[in-house]
Amino acid sequence: MDNSSLGENLSARVTFGLLAAWALHDLEELAAGPRWVRRSLPRLRERFPAVPERAWRGMEAVDEREFPVAVAVVGTFVAAASAAGHASGGRSAFYEAALNGFGLHGLVHMAQAAAVRGYTPGAATSPLLVVPFTLWARGRLRRAGVLRPTRPRDLAVGLATAGAVTAVAHVVARRVVGR
Repeated sequence: MDNSSLGENLSARVTFGLLAAWALHDLEELAAGPRWVRRSLPRLRERFPAVPERAWRGMEAVDEREFPVAVAVVGTFVAAASAAGHASGGRSAFYEAALNGFGLHGLVHMAQAAAVRGYTPGAATSPLLVVPFTLWARGRLRRAGVLRPTRPRDLAVGLATAGAVTAVAHVVARRVVGR
């Protein structure tokens, strides 16, 4: 399928823009992630005592070797979604789900920062890049007539998919680094 309905240049900005926006956002997460968790975990445990101990242990287990590998695994999914979006002129359900998941995960970062009343990794680029890019790309796709109508179910699937991809990425990363 060609990209004529979006125009070649717009299609690349909208579809591969997802990969570029994700990469910039994840640079922030890579720079801050594991160190922030180590530094913040005691305070978070105290502040949120209802969180199960298993969740805290899972956060503690992510280290400087695993995290970049997990980010790279997620990057392969985002690259594949961007390529599918480009090849389909923005019509790919996979691409649209990834775009929705990306934007929603930005909102999750912002909610996490609000919950801890401070910075969390990913919170700086979410309101400046993740959410605005998602809204811009969805608007371009909508104006081009290729964006599927979004139902609440689609948003739930996008967010669940983002969570599942993250979980799979960490499982793969643990195997790669030999943990």
